[in-house]
Amino acid sequence: MTSEENALHLSLQKAGLRITAPRLAVLQAVQGEGQHRDAEAVARVARLRLGALSTQAVYDNLAVLEEAGLIRRIQPSGHPARYEARVGDNHHHIVCRNCGSMADVDCAVGMAPCLEPSASHNFIVQEAEVIYWGLCPQCQHETLANKNKRE
Repeated sequence: MTSEENALHLSLQKAGLRITAPRLAVLQAVQGEGQHRDAEAVARVARLRLGALSTQAVYDNLAVLEEAGLIRRIQPSGHPARYEARVGDNHHHIVCRNCGSMADVDCAVGMAPCLEPSASHNFIVQEAEVIYWGLCPQCQHETLANKNKRE
């Protein structure tokens, strides 16, 4: 067993989850610095490891892993849900309006007004989720190239 597989086993055990081949494959598919895979991409990667895995098994395991706090689900407006293994911190995301690529953005340092709502309505705030929208470098380049072609 590799050290990565051992770490995945320990994560599942600490979360009180049974260690199954599909669960390990799904968790491993979500792992990776800066990965924000949708369920289809998770299924493709997990199937490379297992050979066969039903779509329902992928969704079931994603839900179990999210509920256990081992993965995080992000769903930007107009895009499919994405999953990441970076949990336990309050980071944000930036999404390309054109191609949908996504990257992590660490929280602002110092005064961060988004973390303190102007009115809590008697809620206990546990997390703030901010999504920045823009154009990724590749789409910026393509937009500029298309503009130059038209001129």
